[in-house]
Amino acid sequence: MRDNYLKKLEQMQKELLEMGMLCEEAIQKTYRLLVSEQEREELVKAIDVLEREIDAKERRIEADCIQLFLQQQPVASDLRLISSALKMITDLERIGDHATDIAEILETGSIKVPAKDIDLAKMAEIAMDMINRSVESYVQKDLEMAREVIDRDDVLDELFINVRKEISRCSAEKIYTNDQTLDLLMIAKYYERLGDHATNVAEWVEFSLTGKHRSGKEVNDVFAVLQ
Repeated sequence: MRDNYLKKLEQMQKELLEMGMLCEEAIQKTYRLLVSEQEREELVKAIDVLEREIDAKERRIEADCIQLFLQQQPVASDLRLISSALKMITDLERIGDHATDIAEILETGSIKVPAKDIDLAKMAEIAMDMINRSVESYVQKDLEMAREVIDRDDVLDELFINVRKEISRCSAEKIYTNDQTLDLLMIAKYYERLGDHATNVAEWVEFSLTGKHRSGKEVNDVFAVLQ
């Protein structure tokens, strides 16, 4: 009975890792959208497909977690792993939503030429790395890696401030129109939010391994749902 339970727990973690990889791929494609107008239609469609796959993964993992709760009374460490996964998939699903938001801006907005003058590439790169490492730290039970992700959010926040200043400069010099400036600022903000979601995931990894979350209220909310 316990062996079957552990196999299902392992399968749930595998699904979570795959969900993280789908999120990372979606973000990578958003940056390709920014630098390649020729691929725009194809990439928008691909991101839409990925977003639907991410949503499906969220539903599957949620069902797996509920089944794990019902099949066998989890020990304290397993309870933290499963409850953390339930919280993490919400942030991962939002990452997929943000990728779609960025794609929509580029498909329907005013940015019609490759946007290479603004360092959004670095923002996308850091966000992708944070997403990958936050989920990997959960699967590997690596507390140090999770805390590195949390610390790296400050780097992404600082980069966002610099990118925002650069966009404002380009706007003042009439390099971009007002509409293009607004679209670029929104995209930069979405990339910054991706870091916030990756940080949330890493904080739940920290909780799953230590039993302590940086927000006690959220932990109480988790266990209230499970009662």
